This record gives sequence, C-alpha cells and structure tokens, in this order.
Amino acid sequence: MSSFIIYPAIDIRDGKCVRLVQGDYARETIYNDNPVEVAKSWEAQGGEFIHLVDLDGAKAGHPVNDALIGEIARSVQVPVQVGGGIRTVSDVERLLGLGVSRLIIGTAAIEDREFTESVLGQYGDKVAIGIDARNGLVATRGWLETSEVQAEVLAKELAAKGAETFIFTDISRDGMMQGPNVEAIRALAEASGKTVIASGGVTVQEDLIKLAAHAGQGVGGAIVGKALYTGSVDLAKAIQALKA
Repeated sequence: MSSFIIYPAIDIRDGKCVRLVQGDYARETIYNDNPVEVAKSWEAQGGEFIHLVDLDGAKAGHPVNDALIGEIARSVQVPVQVGGGIRTVSDVERLLGLGVSRLIIGTAAIEDREFTESVLGQYGDKVAIGIDARNGLVATRGWLETSEVQAEVLAKELAAKGAETFIFTDISRDGMMQGPNVEAIRALAEASGKTVIASGGVTVQEDLIKLAAHAGQGVGGAIVGKALYTGSVDLAKAIQALKA
C-alpha cells in the first residue's frame, strides 16, 4: 500500500450513493443506486482503500446501513473504512464483525471521551478519529452542530490517548470543488504528530499532488468524492501520477 493513499468515497443515504454539499442533507445529488457496484468499480480502477460514510447513521446517531456496509466489505478485496453514527462499543464490534477494517469516530470524540479513549485503547489502529471543522472548531452530529473545541487541541489530546490516524474535513471546502485546505491539514498533522487523511475539497489531480508533497510531514492520504463522480479526477490516472 502506498505511503499516500487516495480513498474513493461512497456516501450512503437511503441505500444509494450520494453526495451532499457542505453536509447539507437538503443539497443532495444521487450518483448511483448501487453502492456495491461503485465500490467494485473503484477497486477495479486501482483503489487501495474504500471510504464509506453512513449518512443516515450520522443523522440518526447510530449506524443504519449495516447490511449494505457488510455487503460492500465482502464484495471487494481492499480494506474498507466506515464512519457515521458510531457511538457505542456494540457499534464498533458489530461493524468490525462485518469485515470493516477501520472505523471512524467523529461526534463521540467530542461528546463521549470515555468511550473514545476506551475504543482507542482496545482497538488501536482499527480506529480513526474524524475531525470535521468549521472555522477551526469541531462540528458534530453530521455537521449539524458546532462545538467550542479547537480541531488541533482535540487531535493533540486524542493522539496522547492512542489515536494514530485522523481524518480531517474543512467543512467549508466539502463538495465545493475549491481545492483542499492544505495548510490546515498539514498543521493538524504537525500538531498531532500522527497521520492525517485529508477530506473535502479535492477538485483536480493537482490537488492530490500538492497534498502528497506533504506525505513526509504526516499527510497520509486524501478522501475523494465529488471529483470522482463528476469526472474531474480520474482515479486510475491519479494513482499512477502519484506513483510516478
């Protein structure tokens, strides 16, 4: 697996593959009715790791699309990571049991620190911390609420408790096709001393090359969603460009 990984994203809502703009459930585009086939397609194009978001789960506060997530995990040979509504130990155990390789803890990292630290201690690198920030402050509950916690402060605290991987989203860039916030991503990697996966804003292949230039500073990859679905980034070509 590469030192900088492109994570093709599949956001699931009502059983379909969709994209939201800045997390707004009212601004949804449906790209495919069959997320399983989408996952197989990303794998066929060279994808090394699939990123799934249970949007229904993020809104409900508990995973909703377990059956579909399990089907996707079984349908591909590459690892799958999942986020959206994971807030209990039973959620963690159930999803790992479905074949998911890594779980993303988001809202609970702010609202239930005891659970988060317990899961980090027990499952280690099978858990990533999702930090979604609006103006530098961590957003929760599917981005519907904004906390008073600074993203870099949270990353430092959880790195000290065993977090090895962070997924950072600048909400202002998500779905806007304006390029990622490279400085904020690099700063979070520096502050935490851990691997940060960039999410939100990747628009063209050059954005990935700019992020990969910081691989030695802890920027370990990028999640790409809308740009793949609109065709502004070709997954196979982008993977080859980064290897070159």
